[in-house]
Amino acid sequence: MKTSLYISLQRKMMFITSLVSLAPILILGGTIFYQFSQMYREKIEEQIEYRARTQAEALDLFLKERTAILAAMADTHSFQYMSEGKHLSEIFEVMNRRAGAFVDLGIIDSAGQHLAYVGPYDLVGLNYYQQPWFGEVVSKGIYISDVYLGYRRLPHFIIAVRRQENQNTWILRATIDPDIFGNIVRAGRAGKTGDAYIINKEGIFQTDRRFGSGILTSSDLDPSRFGSRTTIIEKRNGLGENRLYAGTWLENGKWLSVISQEITEEMSGLFATRNAVIAIIVCGILAIVATTFITTRLTLNRFREADKKLNELNAQLVQSDKLAALGKMAAGVAHEINNPLAVILQKTGWMEDLLTEEEFQGSKNLKEYITSVKKIEEHVDRARKVVHGMLGYARRMEPKLEDVDVNQVIVQTISLLDYVARLRNIRIQTELAQDMPVTASDQAQLQQVFFNLITNAIDAIEKDGWVRITTRKDDSNIQVDIEDNGPGMSDDIQKRVFDPFFTTKEPGKGTGLGLWVTYNIMEKMGGHVTVKSRKGEGTTFSVNIPMVVPQKK
Repeated sequence: MKTSLYISLQRKMMFITSLVSLAPILILGGTIFYQFSQMYREKIEEQIEYRARTQAEALDLFLKERTAILAAMADTHSFQYMSEGKHLSEIFEVMNRRAGAFVDLGIIDSAGQHLAYVGPYDLVGLNYYQQPWFGEVVSKGIYISDVYLGYRRLPHFIIAVRRQENQNTWILRATIDPDIFGNIVRAGRAGKTGDAYIINKEGIFQTDRRFGSGILTSSDLDPSRFGSRTTIIEKRNGLGENRLYAGTWLENGKWLSVISQEITEEMSGLFATRNAVIAIIVCGILAIVATTFITTRLTLNRFREADKKLNELNAQLVQSDKLAALGKMAAGVAHEINNPLAVILQKTGWMEDLLTEEEFQGSKNLKEYITSVKKIEEHVDRARKVVHGMLGYARRMEPKLEDVDVNQVIVQTISLLDYVARLRNIRIQTELAQDMPVTASDQAQLQQVFFNLITNAIDAIEKDGWVRITTRKDDSNIQVDIEDNGPGMSDDIQKRVFDPFFTTKEPGKGTGLGLWVTYNIMEKMGGHVTVKSRKGEGTTFSVNIPMVVPQKK
């Protein structure tokens, strides 16, 4: 029954202790990690946003410079001058020397006819009137195309400016080197998974990319999700990777510069921190659980021991109550026996008086009568001593301060144990100081102390030995030494001999309370009891009794 209660109590203690201990750690750890992850993510987004914005600014600057130099050449030279191949080549050289990245340069008239050309391809004589870009540049004046194949059947894009000279409209067109432009775009790639590329409004790649298909293929990004400013989105791509995309529209409004990064790589630091936090929390949880389990077990074991001792003490108290009742009954019986013994003793005295009369002096059985009467008196006296001892032992149940002759108490106690000692052939010797003063103390309690110590000495000897009782006094104390020639005790036993329920006797022959009770009686009296013993050489218990002058009566 109690085992189940202890198990239930242990579970409740462990649950409550663990809950109170772990809840703050989990809440604090979760909160710190959440705040840290938010800050970390914001930091990453700020970094990728900055890279996307600077990348777009670099591309815008590149295109503006090429457009400006192309427009400057168109504005500073006439159609007639530039239509001559020699002059166009000189202008082409100047443009590449000042800015670079031009692949070719051509003059196209208002009918779309390519009149002059400097570059690696043979484009003179081709007509672009039906090309989509031609209408754009004619209507807008400056035009940057998407990447397309054109007549050369290679991906490229052009910058074209329109010039109005008198009534004549002509176009100066240049092709931008895709490698140089691509290198600028690829500069935005970072880490092992970073990528940078450009897509147009339809989501068509205008530059190659680091992973997957390249120029003029369709992207899985929806350009409409990107606003006027740098926009960051998170998306799972076709390879199953969660990536961050930062997109910034270039100022021509046609191209979207995209910087992307796999989240796992960017968040690797956060994941490492998360794993460290989890490891610390798990270790903390294990430590708390282990500590809770150990402390709970220790506490419950203490409870069990205390409960066990309490039960034993309760049983002893019950036994003490029985003994007290038995003592009172013995006192009553002794009192009832004492009176008849007094009558018998009185009658034996009367009989002795009768035997001295003349009529009995002549009797031939006179000597036998006198011997019988003496025997009766001897045994009655012995019976009275036993009765007196029983009365004195019974009075210990009612402690009180009275005038006590310690020597007399010892003699009375010995009379109670004399028969037991003689049965075991144990001699009880006394060396009692003759000048022992009367002291104010509790006779019954002292008798119990001596009774316990002499009984233990007899039990220790078992048979064929001696017990020596010595009394002496100093200025303020009376000391009683009870020495025996028993087997003695080891140092470990001496340290525990006054502990409650500690006994070296066989089960059923001792409660382990006698010396504990003795020790407590002397402590309450203001005295003390000590022990000296050596294995194989016997034991001496010394009782120190404070000497108190009795009050005048």
